[in-house]
Amino acid sequence: MAFVTVVLFLISFIFGISSGTMSKVSSAAMSGAQSALELCFSMGGALCLWSGVMTVLERSTLGLHLGRGLRCLLRRLFPEAGQNDTILTALSGNVSANLLGLGNAATPMGVRAATAMAAGCGGVASNELCRLVVLNTASVQLLPTTVAALRSAAGCATPLDILPAVWLSSLFSVTAGLAAAWLLEKWVK
Repeated sequence: MAFVTVVLFLISFIFGISSGTMSKVSSAAMSGAQSALELCFSMGGALCLWSGVMTVLERSTLGLHLGRGLRCLLRRLFPEAGQNDTILTALSGNVSANLLGLGNAATPMGVRAATAMAAGCGGVASNELCRLVVLNTASVQLLPTTVAALRSAAGCATPLDILPAVWLSSLFSVTAGLAAAWLLEKWVK
């Protein structure tokens, strides 16, 4: 990626000098850097807010109740992993964070669950581990906080007006992913 950035910079520099618009090129570079910094701060603020909400949920009884509700579903999706309380806790935290659109906050718990699930696989991913990867890739979202923060930073007055589309696409992607995983599991046996 660094190579692509350097090549684009050099092309812009060469064309700026050859066309006599070097002042516009440098102005655009500074404007782009400022926009990138503003986006980072707005995204960082949203990420801190929702990560804090996730921490409060984990430490309160509400998080415990949400985890219990998810555990019933997760035990059906991951019957072997559902017998291990440590894996089940990491799975429910991962799914909870993904439901809130907090992919960055979900990653450590997903890695923890995947590492524990892979411990007994002997170098070959189990069907349950593949299902976890599919579930994380499809990422069911009830509240797409990261996308809403991006839309808000871009000046959108109603950043959550995309909820119905997000819910439908999440439902279809998870259904298609889990169905494909189930079919491949049956086919490979």
